[in-house]
Amino acid sequence: MNRMKTSSRTLLIFCAIALLAVLFVPMWRIDLDAPQYPEGLMLLIYANKLGGNVDIINGLNHYIGMRTLHANDFPEFKLLPGIIIFFSIASLIVGILGRRKWLNVLFILFVCFGVIAMVDFWRWEYQYGHDLNPDAAIRIPGMAYQPPLIGFKQLLNFGAYSMPDIGGWIFVGVGAILLLLVILEGRRAKLSRNRSAVAGMLVMAVSMTTLSGCSTEPEAIRYGKDNCHFCKMTISDQRFGAELVTKKGKIYKFDDAHCILSFMHSDAIDQKEIADVYFTDFTGAHALVKASEAFLLQSELFESPMKGNLAAFAVEDSMKKIATEYTAARISWDQLKK
Repeated sequence: MNRMKTSSRTLLIFCAIALLAVLFVPMWRIDLDAPQYPEGLMLLIYANKLGGNVDIINGLNHYIGMRTLHANDFPEFKLLPGIIIFFSIASLIVGILGRRKWLNVLFILFVCFGVIAMVDFWRWEYQYGHDLNPDAAIRIPGMAYQPPLIGFKQLLNFGAYSMPDIGGWIFVGVGAILLLLVILEGRRAKLSRNRSAVAGMLVMAVSMTTLSGCSTEPEAIRYGKDNCHFCKMTISDQRFGAELVTKKGKIYKFDDAHCILSFMHSDAIDQKEIADVYFTDFTGAHALVKASEAFLLQSELFESPMKGNLAAFAVEDSMKKIATEYTAARISWDQLKK
């Protein structure tokens, strides 16, 4: 299945609209706090310009030898609006087409862009804070003024806070939505393939049953592969498996006495259609033994997968030995299935 759900496609269209809003709001901000500026200074970074107290910050930077900030010096401001529009259009197209493979491509491209953008931002901050004018009025040997990529850093008497602004958080939100959709749609596709495989196996089983004259013989349980028909858990403990065979030869497998009894007492099957019930022998090679012929014990110490805590035995001597070891009580099949 390569088609996405309607809800997933709607979210992608929402992402496309949200990304366009990034063109009009600041993407990042750097706040500077110092005693001489009680209200603080702020540098806002948009997709295509700088905002905030740019002139005041440039004046301060001049004294310590840092380069002044001018939007024309940043080629990113020419590229970034186009990249944002590209991702907006791409999200819209993927949402309309609804193809899961294009969703995966969109997510990979979005993540790559995010990584490249953060690396480029760090590179700019490094150059901005380290490439100082040697003739500056204020020079401190070994001092660099690189702002933090994200979080807080003390720069002389200034405390610098770097964090995403509205546009940045929109990018984070869109990335989170894309990741969620990739996971959900991937799981849905996998579930669909599993259902198709199960359906094919059922058709094959029905065909084989018809050809074999509706045999009511039990089938070996494949531990670690077969799932319990009632609780859907993988049958893994070889001591507690169970199986029900109908008169038409249909086989139901279970991981515990609790599951097979619950199934028998439900409306899922007519009691008249049941040919035989089998339990796995608790000891020995763990072969299937007919419930009506088995020696049965119950004890909480058995700790079976679904707490049915029933053990079956083909040989009475084996049952007596385990009964003593586990302080188990004997019970008949007629008592158990009531």
